[in-house]
Amino acid sequence: MSHRKRLYDTMLAEHIQRHRQMAFVTGPRQVGKTTTGRDLSSAYLNWDNADDRQVILKGPAATAEKLGLDRLRKEPLVGVFDELHKYARWKSFLKGFYDTYADLVHLLITGSSRMDVYRRGGDSLMGRYFLYRMHPFTVAEVIHQELPDPKTIFRPPHRIAEVDFAALWKHGGYPEPFLKRDARFSRRWSTLRQQLLLREDIRDLTGIHELGQIEALVNLLLERSADQLIYANLAREIQVAIDTIRRWVETLCGFHLGFLLRPWFKNVSSSLRKEPKWFLRDWSGITDAGKRAETFIACHLLKAVEGWTDLGLGTFQLGYLRDKQKREVDFIVARDGKPWMLVEVKKAQEQLSPALAHFQGQTKAPYAFQVVLDAEYVDADCFAKPRGPLVVPARTFLSQLL
Repeated sequence: MSHRKRLYDTMLAEHIQRHRQMAFVTGPRQVGKTTTGRDLSSAYLNWDNADDRQVILKGPAATAEKLGLDRLRKEPLVGVFDELHKYARWKSFLKGFYDTYADLVHLLITGSSRMDVYRRGGDSLMGRYFLYRMHPFTVAEVIHQELPDPKTIFRPPHRIAEVDFAALWKHGGYPEPFLKRDARFSRRWSTLRQQLLLREDIRDLTGIHELGQIEALVNLLLERSADQLIYANLAREIQVAIDTIRRWVETLCGFHLGFLLRPWFKNVSSSLRKEPKWFLRDWSGITDAGKRAETFIACHLLKAVEGWTDLGLGTFQLGYLRDKQKREVDFIVARDGKPWMLVEVKKAQEQLSPALAHFQGQTKAPYAFQVVLDAEYVDADCFAKPRGPLVVPARTFLSQLL
């Protein structure tokens, strides 16, 4: 398996050049955070390493000595703290370390669980970090590893090699299975990753003890990507309270098994406001072709909206559209609070969905696309100008994202 340069290598290298704040790098297990961090770092400490853990526990001064901050350098070194969120006092440790040594070291803090969730309880590190959310490979990242032009945001269209597109579709975008391209390996890798999520992340970091019921919930969710989640139905199937199901689903989202999309209701009459849609972060194991196609596009769009936001290009949100008449569009992207792009996904069908024109008329979104997975690449800019609903090949559309 060869190492392939990542978009996030460029993103974090630019952060180091431009900002003194720490970079918090979050994302799913085995998405490549450690690899990117180590490639950029001159000093690396991993909480899971017993020797490194002892150094961190001694406090900021001992850690600074270990990193070599007491030696004259031409430029600040780059230090990585990996999996530091597993340390109960990681926030106070970082605050003390950063406030003392920020001029001597650029810090990358990486972690599998979502290190931004603690902000709900008050953010003692406010102003001291920028957040970067790492995602698996996508069509655009296979083609481009440089940052997008801030003026246009979208990349120019570019054909992806068919072997790379097929590998993404079959093996998913996580670096190891995507680059290895071996079906047996991919299945074993996916099973092991799920086991580690349940047995290590959730058990060790959340205090949830009903692992049998959580595992039953995970098995249900693995079959329901691209479906609306009805919490009452899940609670009945697992035989726990509805509030427990909500909390467990939120936990599974926090550990990146999947993510929820909420219905968009501004500018939409008779819209639904309750049920979220659920998507897996790894589409490779989904057997239903339609659900797999929708999840494939959902993951690409989520990476784009989070990446554009993390790069400071605007505030982007991803949701979906559905009204009480059961008209639906799979995705809506909002930019700075306003509808910006509508996306309907089809595996092969090219006849335009009438819901696209209906919702574009209501939301006034400048772009509306029906993205077709099986369509051949067309060398034309999907975003050349705002217009009415347009059928576009996935190979073209996705090459222009992030």
